[in-house]
Amino acid sequence: MGSRTPLYDNHLAADARVVDFGGWDMPLHYGSQKEEHHAVRQNAGVFDVSHMTIVDLSGARVREFLQRLVANDVAKLKDHGKALYTCMLNADGGVIDDLIIYFMGATDYRLIVNAATREKDLAWIREQAAQYDVAVVERAELAMVAVQGPNARNLAAPLIDARYRAAALALKPFYGLQAGGVFIARTGYTGEDGWEICMPAADAPAFWDQLLAAGVAPCGLGARDTLRLEAAMNLYGTDMDESISPLEAGLEWTIAWEPENRDFIGRAALEALRNSPDRQRFVGLLLEDRGVIRNHQKVLVDGFGEGEITSGGYSPTIDKSIALARVPAGDYDRAQVEVRGKLLNVRIVNTPFVRNGQIRIDI
Repeated sequence: MGSRTPLYDNHLAADARVVDFGGWDMPLHYGSQKEEHHAVRQNAGVFDVSHMTIVDLSGARVREFLQRLVANDVAKLKDHGKALYTCMLNADGGVIDDLIIYFMGATDYRLIVNAATREKDLAWIREQAAQYDVAVVERAELAMVAVQGPNARNLAAPLIDARYRAAALALKPFYGLQAGGVFIARTGYTGEDGWEICMPAADAPAFWDQLLAAGVAPCGLGARDTLRLEAAMNLYGTDMDESISPLEAGLEWTIAWEPENRDFIGRAALEALRNSPDRQRFVGLLLEDRGVIRNHQKVLVDGFGEGEITSGGYSPTIDKSIALARVPAGDYDRAQVEVRGKLLNVRIVNTPFVRNGQIRIDI
């Protein structure tokens, strides 16, 4: 038996298929992964993300600490509630984890890090924080749900305390708000609009049931993965890890090179790779033949070498197979993928594949 979120009984009541996910018993789907996917693209769905790790940092030197800890620059966070996506790197420039940082106040920040990397993340953060006298507090007493889709905020809004409802609806993308006992952020992992909401664990089951009663579909890990793949959002441990730098994982946009004197962990290694002619590309692939391309399949590029699919699968929105892949350096727009001994043709396309319900590639 794995760890269980405060919503475990709700999942069983909704006939979820529960699977192990990084040591957590989590819902894979509630009957139809495809229907859950379409619910998020077309209306609204809710995900239990209480397995994610919420960490609050505080101290007079907390901003200085974060400028050292992560590749992006927290000096960009000037407004309360503003969020920043970034990576935490090791000295070799490999990704320890990707995370979101919220600016809660001059001496207070909130981090949301991945569930499967919880222990190593907390150990790394605490080790680096010691010299800055920064308090690191895991908020294990909080649960979190993600309400996602074009109608998600409007359907969830009546459940928000009336005193904060208007402010919550007025949140700009990548901003958060402390609304009494809950924290509401206009963020997500699906390529759709919505909120991620942190609340006391004891309040989560009733909140979940109220969302379902309002017409929000319960959604599991399966739909979460197809949605994030269509949105070309990286999955830690699949698209990057401690052996892969953000430069070869499509995440150069999360690195703040300026100011030049900000010596974040891993900077020297990234600068050495930044202009290397051998630096691998991270690309989107669209399968042009029949079939489905999957993680770890070999990508063959004539005249350039081999690469690998990092995330691949069927896209319910596009009705074709798509993938993210790390491929050799070079100028080309076509390749082949080895599937069960056959070579299938793929085209390199710009990502995201889908965003806000709209197909963004030429099919």
